[in-house]
This record gives sequence, C-alpha cells and structure tokens, in this order.
Amino acid sequence: MGFDDPGGPDVLRPETLPVPEPGENQVLIRVSHAGINRPDVIQRQGFYPPPPGASPIPGLEVSGTVVAVGKGAAPELINRRVCALVSGGGYAEYCLAHSAHCLHVPETMSMATAAAIPETLFTVWHNVFERGWASDGDTLLVHGGTSGIGTMAIQLAKAFDITVIATAGSEEKCQAIRDLGADLAINYKSQDFVEEVKAFTGGKGVNVVLDMVSGDYVARNIECLADDGRHVTIAVLGGLKAEINMATVMRKRLSLTGSTLRPRSDDFKALLADEIHNHAWPLFEDGTIAPVMDKIFPLTEAGAAHARMEGGDHIGKIVLEVAES
Repeated sequence: MGFDDPGGPDVLRPETLPVPEPGENQVLIRVSHAGINRPDVIQRQGFYPPPPGASPIPGLEVSGTVVAVGKGAAPELINRRVCALVSGGGYAEYCLAHSAHCLHVPETMSMATAAAIPETLFTVWHNVFERGWASDGDTLLVHGGTSGIGTMAIQLAKAFDITVIATAGSEEKCQAIRDLGADLAINYKSQDFVEEVKAFTGGKGVNVVLDMVSGDYVARNIECLADDGRHVTIAVLGGLKAEINMATVMRKRLSLTGSTLRPRSDDFKALLADEIHNHAWPLFEDGTIAPVMDKIFPLTEAGAAHARMEGGDHIGKIVLEVAES
C-alpha cells in the first residue's frame, strides 16, 4: 500500500512493485502481518518522510517468514518465523529487513501478535531503560497509557519492578491501564495529572517521564519530576515548542532528552536488538508480556486502520493482515 500525494487515510491505495532483492546483511521477509504506528500516519500526512535509502511504502514493523538472504546474512535464517523492525516497506507482501533487526517468533506466538511488538518494544526499551535509566524501585509516568507505546511501557516497567503512573482520556481507558498493572491511572480530562502525581508520590515526584505530547506538557512534566529525574520525549503530538523554567531544571538536577528511532544507524539498531534479545525478549517468548491488540484490518483496508488510529478510540495495537497465517 502506498500513496501518491500526502493527505487523509483515503489516499492510501494498492500498488504493484517488483519484489525487492536483499542486499548485504539483509533478509527478504514474506510478510504475514504489519503493525501500524503513529509515524506511519504522520508520513502519510506528509510530515515524516522516510530516511535516505528507506522504502517509501509505510510500515515500520512486520512479522513473516524469511524467504531469501543477502550477502553476510546467515543462510539458516531462511524459512525462519521472525518479526522485525524496519525503516519502511511494511505494508507489502514482501519487505526487506536487516538480519540483525529480526527477532525469532516462537511457535506459541501468533504472527499478528508478533507484528505488534518490534516498533514499540525497541522504542520503549531505548527510551525508558537506556535514555531514561529506569531501574527497579523507580517510578515512571507514561502519557498516552493505552497507545501501543503506552501499553508496552506499562508492561515492561512492571516486569522490572518499576512503579507506573499512566494517563488516559476516559474511564474505560483508565481501567484498561489498571488491568495492565499500572499502579495509578489518571484521567487527564477530569483530573490534574500534576496534582495526582504529587499526591500519589507524597510530593516526591517520579523518576522518569515518558512523554509523547511535548508542547505545554513539558513544563507540567517537570513539576512531576523528582530530584535527578529524567524527562524523555519521543513524540510532539501537542506541539513542537515548550517553555520551561531552567531554574527548576538546575535546582532539581533534571535531565531532558529524547530520540527518534527510525533514522538511527543499522549498527545502533543491531546493538539495541541484541540487548532486547538478551534482556526483554524472553518475557515475550514465555508469555509474561504480550502486546495489547486492538483490531486487525486486511491490508486492503489500511486507510480504515489509519482512520481508527487517528480517531483515538483504540486501546493497544492496530495491525494489518497481509497474508493469511
């Protein structure tokens, strides 16, 4: 699925292209399912072009079977069930991936479930645990708790003995957050999350904020942070600019950081995948953690899937079925 010009969900349309050939260290995956992520929507709207060399087809994560390998990729990968983080091209029958960015899918895991994991897992692991230095005993504040990122962050944090506070926009979504194990769910439409965080933590604040809003949330997040707290921005859905009191940053000794994963180097993503494989992937293999699944659409209804994401009613991951499992 591609599009000619940026626009609404209806611009997505089927197209026929040659099957790509794997280059050095690449594998060719016959795609079973593809996950939908907010960057796909922003790309379709014309605000997030693919990095140089990446496929212009949307889609940053897939599951499927390896059917060919390029030079430098292990031949034993052929016929292996994998899920993979990709820089583009996921909304297609065949997709290229770097061999080191693939994770083996156990037989006990469905391919739909596997496709819902890589983008959120890589993003949360890097930003919460590497950039945010979260560790057992910390308290984490997650905005957008029922998004794909949010549901992943809650589960991963709880698996590593981190106290979790999350925000959402309805009581139904707050209950979903609680069901995932969050220690406190805040309805940001009816509650002041700053005051709720202060009350829950006895005025101490949280150690890490995972922020997908930015804009005027940043100053409020800083109010929520404890001394030596870390503020990690991964999206700017509420605005590109923020006004903050730098005296507060100095007084609390805060760290403000952020990242985007898609343009990072293959080597960086390979190192990240290796760390995830060693420390987090076993939790998915044994079923301790599983992505929250919202709805599965056929590939031909990618526009409807994007509309659902933009509507904001989803809880968890939206996935495209490319081929019958």
